[in-house]
Amino acid sequence: MERVICLAIGYVCGLFQTAYIYGKSKGIDIREKGSGNAGTTNTMRVFGTKAGLLVLLGDVLKCAVACLIARLVIAPMYPDEKYLLILYAAAGAILGHDFPFYMKFKGGKGIAATAGLICCFHWTFFVMGVIVFFTTFFLTHYVSLGSLLVYLGFVIQLVVEGQMGMFQMDQAHLYEMYAVALVLAVIAYTKHRSNIVRLIKGEERKTFLTKKSEQ
Repeated sequence: MERVICLAIGYVCGLFQTAYIYGKSKGIDIREKGSGNAGTTNTMRVFGTKAGLLVLLGDVLKCAVACLIARLVIAPMYPDEKYLLILYAAAGAILGHDFPFYMKFKGGKGIAATAGLICCFHWTFFVMGVIVFFTTFFLTHYVSLGSLLVYLGFVIQLVVEGQMGMFQMDQAHLYEMYAVALVLAVIAYTKHRSNIVRLIKGEERKTFLTKKSEQ
């Protein structure tokens, strides 16, 4: 039951569609512009860097709020499942972001929301995420590549640190946590399948922080 509660809390938080709300405030449905994605990168390309950073902050915060609620309210009642419940809350927020029911389940790709998870899960994951994403981004200017590598790094680090005893959970709960993380990674990679094809072909659009991308 505690897992369902955390998922539900996260999903409700994830329904706050920052990019969509920002676009509507400007009289535009962000899903009808640029790549059609209701997320940070498309907002940056359509409205500029400041708008993109605002949307990024909103999407990070909504997942962070879900994680903090799970950590502070639910997890104390189930101390042996602390990190698992935080992950469930984050999963709910990511699903709410990706598949909002009131937008016909057409949301974003969940990367900014995942950043909220990485910020709140454990400091070692935050360090990994910052290093992997920004190193990749500043070398290639591919947001999608940096995002996908962070997801890969998250899953690998979760398994490694889990088996090293960092989360102080029994093996059954660890396996469950790995499975949830893997499902989230599969969703992220599926959402980015067109980006992956363009990366392979060398046709992926680059993003620059110093100028507004062409629409």
